[in-house]
Amino acid sequence: MSDTVIQVENLGKKYIIGHQQQERNTTLRDVISDRAKSLLTTLNPLTQNKKNEAKKSCEEFWALKDVSFEIKQGDRVGIIGRNGAGKSTLLKILSRITEPTTGQIRIKGRVASLLEVGTGFHPELTGRENIYLNGAILGMSKAEIKKKFDEIVDFAEVEKFLDTPVKRYSSGMYVRLAFAVAAHLEPEILIVDEVLAVGDAQFQKKCLGKMQDVSRNQGRTVLFVSHNMDAIQRLCIQSVMLERGQVSAQGDTNSIVMHYLSNSHTMQALPNQWIDVSQISRETGTREAQFVGVQYSSLNEAVAFQPYSNGVLEFLLVIESDSTKNIGSIAVSLYDKFGTRLVNADSLVLGEMTTLQKGKNIVKIRIEKLYLNSGIYVVGFWLADPLTNTVFDYIESAFEIEIINIHSLGFGIRPSDDGLVVCDFALLPVT
Repeated sequence: MSDTVIQVENLGKKYIIGHQQQERNTTLRDVISDRAKSLLTTLNPLTQNKKNEAKKSCEEFWALKDVSFEIKQGDRVGIIGRNGAGKSTLLKILSRITEPTTGQIRIKGRVASLLEVGTGFHPELTGRENIYLNGAILGMSKAEIKKKFDEIVDFAEVEKFLDTPVKRYSSGMYVRLAFAVAAHLEPEILIVDEVLAVGDAQFQKKCLGKMQDVSRNQGRTVLFVSHNMDAIQRLCIQSVMLERGQVSAQGDTNSIVMHYLSNSHTMQALPNQWIDVSQISRETGTREAQFVGVQYSSLNEAVAFQPYSNGVLEFLLVIESDSTKNIGSIAVSLYDKFGTRLVNADSLVLGEMTTLQKGKNIVKIRIEKLYLNSGIYVVGFWLADPLTNTVFDYIESAFEIEIINIHSLGFGIRPSDDGLVVCDFALLPVT
C-alpha cells in the first residue's frame, strides 16, 4: 500500500552469548604455574582447543524472532511488553543502529530516534552545535535548521545553557533538548523509547501533546515505547505487544493494554519477608551497585504488617556495591496497574548523600503516611548518582503489594474506595 511507511517481515535478531568460566589466582605460585601451563598449551594446538572448549561455551539468544507488522502514515503506534521482550532491539533495528539477522524492513521517509539519554549528541559540543549536527544527520540544510532553531530552543527551555557543552547538562536537560530536536526537525517517522521517563511530569505531558500534534496535524508517524500504560492509551491508537522477542498481540490500544495487564507476571510479595530481587531483569543500569534484597512492612503487627491507607510503609533495601560510593538518589516508587507513578520516595529530594561501602549495605526508606486507597500496586526501585548522570540500577516492576483500608472494617455499608488516593478532610458547619 502506498500509505505504508514501515513494513516489517519475519524480522529476527540473534546474539551469541559467551559463557566464560572465571579463574582466580590466589598465590604467586598459582600465577607462575598457570603462566607455564598457558605457554605449553600455546605450543600444542590440540591442548589449546580442549582448553578453549572447557573454558568457554556459546549460546544463541534470539532477541527478536519472526516479527511482522506494518504501520501506515500518520499512525501513532505503541510498542509494549515486559523488560527483555525485545522492544529496544526492535527500535534500534528500525533506527538503523543495528542490522537484523533475518527478515527485512522497508521504511519510507526520514527517521528521528530518541532511544536513550545522549543518543545522537556529541558531549563536547554545545547545545547549539548539537542542534545543527542532528539536523545535518537528518539531511536538512542549514537554512532549514535555522528556520526551526528558535522553536526548538523554546520547547526545550534550555536557552540559558545553549552555548554550554551538553556533557554538563543534567539528564532532564539532555532529554528536553534531544526530544525538541527530534520532534521539530521534521522527520517523517519519530521513534521514542522509554527515555521520556527521565523528564518531569510537566515535560512528559508537553511531549505527548507534541507527538499528538505532529501525527494529527502534520501527518507524521510516531512509534512510542513506554511501560506507562496511561501514556500509551492517551497517545497511541494502535499497539503491538512483544513477548520473548515475538509479537503476541496487535490491534487497537485499549484491547492490547487490557491483554497486557491481564498477562502480567509480576509476583506478589508478602510483607515483613525478605524478597530476592537480584534476578529480576533490568534494561537500565551499570550494576556497579544494585538492589539484591527488599523487605517492606507497615510496622503494624495487628494487621500482619500489611500496608494500609494513611499508615506507615517502610522499606529495607539491601544494596550490593563493588566499591565505596556516594549515592545521591535512592528511590522507591509505587505504580498503579496502568504504569502511572503515584508515589516516588527519592532521597534526592532530601538533598542528602548516602555512602555505600563495598559489599552489602542496608538502607531504610520510610513513607510516613501512605495516601493510597486499597488495591494492588507495583513497586519499583531506582539507584543513581545525579552528579555524574550515572544510573546504577533501575527495577521498574519488582513486585506487587496489596494495600488495605483498615478504617472500613466493621462499619457495615459504606462507599467503595473510589479514586487512587485518600486525604485528610473535615466536615465543617457553615457560619
